[in-house]
Amino acid sequence: MQIKEAVFVVSNQNITKCPKPELPEYAFIGRSNVGKSSLINMLTGNANLAKTSSTPGKTKLINHFLINKCWYIVDLPGYGYAKSSKTERSKWQKMIEDYIECRENLMCTFVLVDSRIEPQKKDIAFIDWLGTMQLPFVIVFTKSDKITTNQLAHNISEYKKELAKQWEELPLMIFSSSKSMQGKEDILNFVEHTNTLFNQREEI
Repeated sequence: MQIKEAVFVVSNQNITKCPKPELPEYAFIGRSNVGKSSLINMLTGNANLAKTSSTPGKTKLINHFLINKCWYIVDLPGYGYAKSSKTERSKWQKMIEDYIECRENLMCTFVLVDSRIEPQKKDIAFIDWLGTMQLPFVIVFTKSDKITTNQLAHNISEYKKELAKQWEELPLMIFSSSKSMQGKEDILNFVEHTNTLFNQREEI
């Protein structure tokens, strides 16, 4: 798949104000500063589409981007930003959970994980929650170009060990780098295939 057009559509805090659920959507989420905006910009070939910042917690709304006029990328707020207030974190969490649980045209959530660090409790807890709710997701390891091959292999091995405590079958994992564009083809191929499933569902 090639992305020829990516257009910002709307930002909001209320899923009832999201675009009509007529097209397939793919959400991107991860801990603050995981490289989410950079990954979205890399996928779309537009360096200015999603706002990148060195300040964690920049994304605070549900952001919809229409891709090729036929599907959406949804940029969700990062979880686990310690410097925000408890009230604000609680509000973000409810907004995220309501969207992921209730959005009928959400085909998959891409959970972004920083490949440079060993398993984090908040990542594991969020992944386990998706599994408990039986919601489809893919783990995307970001910034894989910033560590050695041995370090990457070690960290991924630790993640698999941690996930194996709860999972009989490990979820799909993709390695990515916004700088080298690693993972772009894997993610877009996954979206292209899943879009056909959405279209088949609509035809029934």
